[in-house]
Amino acid sequence: QVQLVESGGGLVQAGGSLKLSCAASGRTLSGYCTGWFRQAPGKEREFVAAIGRSGNTYSGDSVKGRFTISRDSIKNTVSLEMNSLKPEDTAVYYCAASLRWGVLTTRGLYDYWGQGTQVTVSS
Repeated sequence: QVQLVESGGGLVQAGGSLKLSCAASGRTLSGYCTGWFRQAPGKEREFVAAIGRSGNTYSGDSVKGRFTISRDSIKNTVSLEMNSLKPEDTAVYYCAASLRWGVLTTRGLYDYWGQGTQVTVSS
């Protein structure tokens, strides 16, 4: 079983940048598909980006070109670099992991979740 802990959230002005990190313990993340999801108040949790076991990545349309997901196998972390942030990016961001192959975009296919980190973008 893998335990996930997110960090790096905070308050930033529109147009700014933040880098989120998902640290894993118990297992190595290179053996998992790892994804980032976010949930704004009153909205459903939505897919942001994921990196598969093979290293392939995929990002959702709303963040494509602005957010980049990457994995550091030595540190056993997956990061989400967020640039050109917009107020609509404000949400709690969650890291999730799945043993399934592929780059997973569906919330229900992930088995392990972190507690989340708040990102607030002011206008």
